[in-house]
Amino acid sequence: MAKDKSEKKRKDVEADVDMGDDTVEKVLSISKKDKEEVEIPVEDLSPLAHPLAQKKLVKKLHKTIKKASKARQVKRGVKEVVKGIRKGEKGLLILAADINPIDIISHLPILSEENQIPYIFVSSKEELGHASSTKRPTSCVMVCPNQKRKTKRKEGQAEEKDDDYSELYQECYREVEKLDTAVVF
Repeated sequence: MAKDKSEKKRKDVEADVDMGDDTVEKVLSISKKDKEEVEIPVEDLSPLAHPLAQKKLVKKLHKTIKKASKARQVKRGVKEVVKGIRKGEKGLLILAADINPIDIISHLPILSEENQIPYIFVSSKEELGHASSTKRPTSCVMVCPNQKRKTKRKEGQAEEKDDDYSELYQECYREVEKLDTAVVF
């Protein structure tokens, strides 16, 4: 069934290509806008989503997540994150505020507070999934910079990127720690 949907999408794109160059440019510009920014009304966000990241911090967090996922230092999804926290791994926890039902991730803020892990909410699970290099929306992501995983290194690749990523991570970590993360009942 998935193949049928992808074939239909390809046929739609091919039909746009046959019509002319102007329609192709419109389709590409719309898809780029959709990937960059997804606006979600405040009513759709969870009432538990505190602290919620501002636009500037969200961009930094997404950049950090992208670099961390390239370095394979990211845990995606509730199962992986809970497993990492219980094993004692430290990092920065980023949660999506538009998860429905909220019971799926409601235990994560408390778990992270018990283990002294700072956490923050971002408005969109789609953007969080896109930043963590997956096609699927992701409910939570934990960036673990001290995690030792085997990464494929190329000869021409320098380690300066890792230093840049660690500086960006530290900056985000400090900003999230400043925010009030106490769970209010």
